[in-house]
Amino acid sequence: MRGSAAAQPGDAFARASADTPRTLEALLAAIRSGPRGPEIAAVFDFGGTVVDGFTRPPFFRRLLRRGTGEAAATLLGGIRNGLTDGEYSRFLQQASQALAGLPETELDELGEQLFRHAIYGHLYPEAWQLIRTHRAAGHTVVLASALTRFQVEPAAAELGIDHLLYTSMAISDGVLTGYVDGKTLWRNGKVDAVRAFAAARGIDLAHSYAYADTAADLPLLAAVGHPVVVNPERTLNVAAAENDWPDLTFRPRRSPGPGDYLRTIAGFAAMLGGAVFGVLSKSYTRQRRKMADALMANGTGATLRVLGVRLRVTGVENARAPRPAVFLFNHQSQFDVIIVPRVLEGGVTGIGKKELTRNPIFGPLMRFVGVTFIDRADTTQAKAQLAPVVETLRGGLSIAIAPEGTRSYTPEVGRFKKGAFHIAYRAGVPVIPVVIRNAGEISWRNSMIARKGTVDVAILPPIDVAAWDPDEMDAEVEAVRQRYIDTLLHWPSSR
Repeated sequence: MRGSAAAQPGDAFARASADTPRTLEALLAAIRSGPRGPEIAAVFDFGGTVVDGFTRPPFFRRLLRRGTGEAAATLLGGIRNGLTDGEYSRFLQQASQALAGLPETELDELGEQLFRHAIYGHLYPEAWQLIRTHRAAGHTVVLASALTRFQVEPAAAELGIDHLLYTSMAISDGVLTGYVDGKTLWRNGKVDAVRAFAAARGIDLAHSYAYADTAADLPLLAAVGHPVVVNPERTLNVAAAENDWPDLTFRPRRSPGPGDYLRTIAGFAAMLGGAVFGVLSKSYTRQRRKMADALMANGTGATLRVLGVRLRVTGVENARAPRPAVFLFNHQSQFDVIIVPRVLEGGVTGIGKKELTRNPIFGPLMRFVGVTFIDRADTTQAKAQLAPVVETLRGGLSIAIAPEGTRSYTPEVGRFKKGAFHIAYRAGVPVIPVVIRNAGEISWRNSMIARKGTVDVAILPPIDVAAWDPDEMDAEVEAVRQRYIDTLLHWPSSR
C-alpha cells in the first residue's frame, strides 16, 4: 500500500500491537532496528509536539516600536498545545488582520527573530531525538502544521527538517493580503496535504509514523501505520486509548524562576570567591600556571555546586592523555565555559572573542588563565591571530575550542569550522572530542540564568590529525562532527 495508503480509525495497521513501543526509549530503539529508507515518512505536528506552546506570548517592546508587535503576538499566540477548532479559527482571523499589508520579507525576518528570542527555548529535546533518529534511519522527515511558514520554517531549518507543509498566506507584489492561499492544513486539510506529498514521493504511509497532540490530527494519525500521540488533550487521549496507540509525555521546558535568578547571582559570587581562593592557595608557588589551574578548579566547582548543576562524565581517561591536545566541545549554553574547564581539570586554556575583554567578570579571569582573544570580525587576519594558540600548544598547554564557532539554538550539532583542526595540525597535537548533552536545558542559548539539573559529558578517544592534508580536510572534519551526532543519539553508558 503506497502513496495514497490511508487507514480509518480502527483499521488493523492503525492499531497498536502487543509489541508496540510504549516509551520514548523503546520507540527510538524500534526506529533504529526497523525498516530504513526514504519511502518511510515521519510526520510531526508543530505546536505541542515539537515545541511547547505559548499560553502567554512574551511582550516584544522593540518589535512594537517597529510596528510588528501585533504580528509577533499573533504568530506566537497561534503556537498552542492541544489547539481546538475554535482557537484555530480565532488565530486565522487575528492573522488576517495582523499580517495584512506587511511585506513578506519583513515577516520572514520577524519569524527568525521570534525563533531566536522565544521559540527555541521551548523546543522539546525528546522531539529532537525522534527527528534525528528518523533522519539517521534515512526516513523522510516532514513538519506538517496548520500554522504559517513564518512560525515554523526557522525551527524546521534548525532541526534539519527539509520537508515542510503549512498553511500558505496569499501574497500580492511581495505583500500579504491577509487571506489564506488555498486550503488550510487543519484536520482533513493536513492529511490531504500529507497524502499528496506521499504520492509524489513514493512514500508508504502504511509503514510511516505520525506524531501529534490534538484531536484535529486524528485523520493524520489514522492514515499511518505508526501513529504516536504526544501530550494529548482529553479527546485525543480517549481516541489513543480506544486504538491502543502509544502515548508519549514530553516535559515542558520552563522559563527561569525567581529561585533560578537568585542561585545564578550566588553562583557568580561563588565563582569570584572560588577564583580568588584558588589563586591565593597556590600563590606561594609563584607559578602562574598552577595559580590559573587552581582558579579554574575552585571557581568552576563552586559555581556548579551553588547552581545545583551535576556533571556525569564518561571517558574521563581520554582527558588525561595525550596532553597537550585541542579539546573540541559542542556549544549550546553560556555555561559551557564553566562545564568544560571543570571536566578537563587543569592544564587547559581557550580562545575567546575580543569583546569578552570588556566583561568586568570574565575578562580579567580569562586573561589570567591565558585565554587568547581574537577579533572575529577581522577575517583577513584569522591565521595570524591563531599563531599564539599554536605556540601555546607547543609550550605544553592544551586548548579548548567550540568548532561550531557559536552557540547553537537546538541540540543539533552545527557545521564545524576548520580553524581548530588547522591549529592541531600545525602544533602537531591530536584533537579530542568533548560531547555535551543537556547544557541547553540548564541554560538557554541567549540566557545567563541557569536552572538546576544534570549535564552529561562524554570525552571521546583522541584523533590524530598528523596525516591530514591541511588543504583538503573537509571529509575528515565532517567525520569528526558525525562522531558528535552519533554520540548524542547513542549515549555511552557510564562505567
